[in-house]
Amino acid sequence: MGSGESTMVAPEVKQAVDKLIKSNKVMMFSKSSCPYCRMAKQVFNEIGENFGLVELDQHEDGSSMQDYLGQLTGARTVPRVFIRGQCIGGGSETQSLYRSGQLKTMLA
Repeated sequence: MGSGESTMVAPEVKQAVDKLIKSNKVMMFSKSSCPYCRMAKQVFNEIGENFGLVELDQHEDGSSMQDYLGQLTGARTVPRVFIRGQCIGGGSETQSLYRSGQLKTMLA
């Protein structure tokens, strides 16, 4: 089947996303109006954990970034939350990991 390369993403967009994921302990790709994104942000704010943030709907390359995140993680949905370079999923997954106590372990 397909390799996820159906949409060509510029190398500089890939590099920018990869660098953000690598240089932030917690990195979130979000949309400003998304309730699941607000849920994920609230979790990190509640536990006092700083996180890198790109609001894709307010970024000139947001659509391309979202295409690349889809290739990278298998889903284009937002938020896409990364901890230490590993995608943990979206808002529901972030909240679930928080409630189970696993999120604090992942961040420790």
